[in-house]
Amino acid sequence: MRGDENAETGFGDKKTMKNIQVLHIGEFGRQEGYPYFYSNTFREHAGSFHETITVPHKHDFFILVLFTRGHGVHEIDFNSYEIRPGSIFLMYPGQTHYWEFSQDADGYVVFHTQEFYEMHYINRSIHGFPFYYSAQNPPCLYLEEPDMLKAITVFREIHSEYEGEGFMKMQRLASSLDLLYIDLSRLYLRDNSAESPVSATYMRRIRQLEQLIEKHYIEEKQPSAYADMMHISPKHLNRMVKASLRKTTSDLIAERVILEAKRLLVHSQNSFTEIARALGYEDYAYFSRLFKLKTGLTPSEFVHKYK
Repeated sequence: MRGDENAETGFGDKKTMKNIQVLHIGEFGRQEGYPYFYSNTFREHAGSFHETITVPHKHDFFILVLFTRGHGVHEIDFNSYEIRPGSIFLMYPGQTHYWEFSQDADGYVVFHTQEFYEMHYINRSIHGFPFYYSAQNPPCLYLEEPDMLKAITVFREIHSEYEGEGFMKMQRLASSLDLLYIDLSRLYLRDNSAESPVSATYMRRIRQLEQLIEKHYIEEKQPSAYADMMHISPKHLNRMVKASLRKTTSDLIAERVILEAKRLLVHSQNSFTEIARALGYEDYAYFSRLFKLKTGLTPSEFVHKYK
C-alpha cells in the first residue's frame, strides 16, 4: 500500500521498481541459427506462451498480428484496442502491452528484428512505414473482409515459407514482408487520413526527436534543449512537429514523461513522491498537477482505475 498521495513512504535502501519483462525474439520459434524472424498461427503461439503474453511485457523486435477469429482487448501503453476478425496490430520495440482474448482467437503472428528488414533493404528504414515512423501513430488497422482475405493469403504464405527449408528462404521472407508492409501502409493511410505522408526530411527529424526524448526526457524537459541537440531553432522544430503530428514539441516531451509515470504507478510499489523524483520532479505537487492536466486523473485515481 502506498498510503496518501503526499506521503513520503520510504522503502529504505531496497529498490522496489519492478522491471517489466522484455522478451527477445530468440525466445520464440525453432530457427536457432537465424534468430531474426519468427512466424506462427496465433492459436499455436498463444498456446505455447499464454502466461507470458497475457501479462504486461515488452519486446525488443517488431510485431505484426492478424486476427481471423475471436474477440478481446489488446492494451498497448494504457490504450485499449478491440480484438476482432480483421484487426491487425503493428508494434515497434519497447511498447508495453498485453492481450485478453477469447478461447477461439486465431490468426497469424510475425516477429522480426530491425536488423532483419534493414539488412535486406539497406537503402530504406523500417521507420519509413507510416505506422512505425512515429510513436504517435495508431498501432492498429481494422480490415473489411476483402482486404482481410488478401492479408490472410500473405500471412499464410509467410508462415508456410518460414516452416519450410526452401532455397533463399530468408530473402523470400524479407520480400514477402516488404510487400505486406507496403500493402498495409496503403490501407493505413487510407483509413487514417490524419496520418498523411510527410516529407522524408521531416520524417527523419521527427524520428530523431523521439529518440532524443527517449534518451533524455528524465533530465531534460525544455523544447529548446532538443532543438539545440538537433542543431535547429526551437521555432523550426515546433513547426516540423506540428506539420507532422499536429502537436507541439512540449506535447511530445510531456506525453513521454506521463507514459513512464503510468508504467511506474502501475508496475512498481514506490511512493508517488519517489516516482515523481525518479522522473525528475522534486516538487511532487507540481508533478501531480501535471499528471492530472494530461490524464484527467490524479496519480492515486489512476492507480485505483488500473489495479
